[in-house]
Amino acid sequence: MTKLFALVPPLVLLTLSAADPARAASFACDKAGTPDETAICAHLPLNDMDVEMATRFAILKDVLPMGGQTKLRDDQETWLKERHACGADLACLRGLYETRLKVLRGVLAEFAKQGPQ
Repeated sequence: MTKLFALVPPLVLLTLSAADPARAASFACDKAGTPDETAICAHLPLNDMDVEMATRFAILKDVLPMGGQTKLRDDQETWLKERHACGADLACLRGLYETRLKVLRGVLAEFAKQGPQ
């Protein structure tokens, strides 16, 4: 488990640096079909936030215990509905990403504090 924590920062950096410019982490930009997806693909800061969010989500869903995974997925589904409701409103999208990233960063930080189990 200790090795997992040592690998998280390099994995995040590798994932962020290897992102295909035509693709945000959670969906293919060339298939963006909603205003929120189109806005994310068109604005690099939002695209970067999406990459980070998807990366942190993927890490957490693999390391959290079962109950934590269920809550994580449920919260993500709720968040995606909220994101969709923003449409192409960049301020709305930015605010949602900032809030979600703060939560995911906090969960990962708390998990890391627990150390190896």
